[in-house]
Amino acid sequence: MELSLIQKIVVWALPVIFAITLHEVAHGWAAKYLGDRTAEMMGRLTLNPVRHIDPIGTIAMPLLLLLVSPFVFGWAKPVPVTWENLRNPKRDMALVAIAGPAANLAMVLFWVLVIKLAGLFEGALPSSGVEFLYLMGAAGIIINIVLMVLNMIPIPPLDGSRVVSSMLPGAWANSYSRLEPYGLIILLVLLVTGVLGKVLTPAVMSVQQMVYRLLT
Repeated sequence: MELSLIQKIVVWALPVIFAITLHEVAHGWAAKYLGDRTAEMMGRLTLNPVRHIDPIGTIAMPLLLLLVSPFVFGWAKPVPVTWENLRNPKRDMALVAIAGPAANLAMVLFWVLVIKLAGLFEGALPSSGVEFLYLMGAAGIIINIVLMVLNMIPIPPLDGSRVVSSMLPGAWANSYSRLEPYGLIILLVLLVTGVLGKVLTPAVMSVQQMVYRLLT
């Protein structure tokens, strides 16, 4: 079934907003647990997506990708973390970083449950309602898999770079972190040239196949 742009927006809006929001909130909660309350003090430990929306990353980029790409991704305003406040900054930096992709994995399982529930409601709900749940569940699964895989790419400031940085000696970690101001530009270049899709597609498809085995 080919969806119009409006139908795509309706199906994808909730999964995209909450995938991005919960990813960031997970970073903040992990940081708080490990000793840094910066996100809490700035009012970012909330599930209210308005507090996390980035006009480009949360709205414009996903809309553009709906038109031109098989994958949709985006980003929210990064949750502030003061690394020096963490009890063990070197180790905890990696734990805070992993919390975001871990939240996306949890949301993948949530959307699997939505699809399973949609199957249970077949016959009890109008077919259009059941189809909507299927489509939204599938959108939720793919956006969270893409965000999980994308964020583990070791390009600063993606989460994978925090994990790598935590394992590097101090001087190397500092040199590596200097790439951060150019990270978004690097990602956009990789996206436009098709390199990002070639990197993401095999990993995303592999994870997606494992997830859909849960539905059989």
